[in-house]
Amino acid sequence: MSILPREFYLRDTVTVAKNLLGKRIVRKISRHEVSGIITETEAYRYKDDPASHAFRKITERNKAMFGNVGMAYVYFTYGMYFCFNVVAKHPKIQAGAVLIRAIEPEKGIKVMQKNRKITNLKSLTNGPAKLTQALEITKEHYGTDLTKHLKLFITDGIKKPVKIFASPRVGIKEATNKLWNFKIKI
Repeated sequence: MSILPREFYLRDTVTVAKNLLGKRIVRKISRHEVSGIITETEAYRYKDDPASHAFRKITERNKAMFGNVGMAYVYFTYGMYFCFNVVAKHPKIQAGAVLIRAIEPEKGIKVMQKNRKITNLKSLTNGPAKLTQALEITKEHYGTDLTKHLKLFITDGIKKPVKIFASPRVGIKEATNKLWNFKIKI
């Protein structure tokens, strides 16, 4: 199980969003290790992407998107949910991140079920807020270096996905023509 190096994220955000499919998120919670295979991502870029948090300017909330690649960008949305992103961008682009929308639970499923207060595996981590609840990812993880063996990191996973499905991103009103939501079936 090899942690993805910083260079992995130092490419076009859309490319990284596709290449994260099939990789494994690992989260250490107390004495438990929970993990899952990434099955859905969304790319958010900079000036060419009005749906991106980084589109207008740098703020306290989005400053991670302008920082070093391979870092966690966690934000609070709808006044109740966290979303987990990985900073990824080409060196010539000022900002970019990949939203991790879903994972296929793999290890520590009972811990995830307890965190979500559900037993149904199908709906355990099939959305960005469900995923952060199951893995206990919160604002405290903002800025975590995902290229180091800490409490949250991303590793190699399954072999390259056979087929990637691309569609418009979920829940946005601008740049709906960009097919930057990517999914695989495991």
